[in-house]
Amino acid sequence: MVREKIVVTGAAGFIGSNLCKMLLQEGYFVVAIDNLLAGTLENLPEGVDFKKIDVCDSDFGRYVEGASAVFHLAARNCLDDCAKNPVDTARINVMGTANVLQACVEYRVPHVIYSDTSAEYEGIDSFPSKTDRVKPMSIYACSKRSGALIAEGFKNYYGLNISTVRYFNVYGPAQDWRRVIPPVMSAFTIKLLQGQRPFIYGTGEKRRDFIHVDDINRFHLQLVREKNIQGGIYNLGSGKDYSILEIFQMIENEIQSGLEPIFKPELPGEAFRTLADISETQRVGWEPRISIQEGIKSFVEYTRERLSRELKAN
Repeated sequence: MVREKIVVTGAAGFIGSNLCKMLLQEGYFVVAIDNLLAGTLENLPEGVDFKKIDVCDSDFGRYVEGASAVFHLAARNCLDDCAKNPVDTARINVMGTANVLQACVEYRVPHVIYSDTSAEYEGIDSFPSKTDRVKPMSIYACSKRSGALIAEGFKNYYGLNISTVRYFNVYGPAQDWRRVIPPVMSAFTIKLLQGQRPFIYGTGEKRRDFIHVDDINRFHLQLVREKNIQGGIYNLGSGKDYSILEIFQMIENEIQSGLEPIFKPELPGEAFRTLADISETQRVGWEPRISIQEGIKSFVEYTRERLSRELKAN
């Protein structure tokens, strides 16, 4: 029996590697594409057909031939990194997206899933954030908006079937902690497990809508299977928000380090709040299943095991 082929760009990154794992478990043949500038081979599950290639490369197209769906997750996504490298950010997030979509047109891929971001809403101060109102401000957010507009052009002009998913604050196994300023869940957990005081930028009153990566990928699978919901724009968050201080306390309650955070000046360009309106996603039958308490507990356990493995390896 020939397995259905699905291509994932940015496959060695956080969300992409977890998606590959879930797709393999469901019996798909997975082509995992990554240039390994941010992702790592360690993240990739056994069983994927890995191709080391940049999404901007001229011969990218041959890898999507015969695919029933392409998940386009590859992007430069660190706010600070994007601000310091705006030209390369545009190359990857805009030109790379156009190159992927052109390949999908050429090889007649039936469905493309474009991974967008809640940063699209960073200039809007009404909550929860609805999909029909965006106001990107940062270099990163504007690059993703540009990619989304390119995708809209491919949909309208070429008839390419494109679904757009806007991620809020995703966390879970394999979350990138190698950044200068890691995502908050990783930053807190790693520091506390290492017996160090973590940093909080600002007062800790900023609020975030956190969603577990497994909940995100359940919706990805739903998009692949249910043709009637394809082509829409969907927010993927929990519909609840928590302050950074609340998140710190939940993680500390699991670790019991007895340490307090160190407060530092605000980081430029960060939104004060994220909160998803998930009514459209709920309308098509999806609900987040993993509570913040359950998710933090499993994430602390995962991180403790990974740190132990790295310590033994060194």
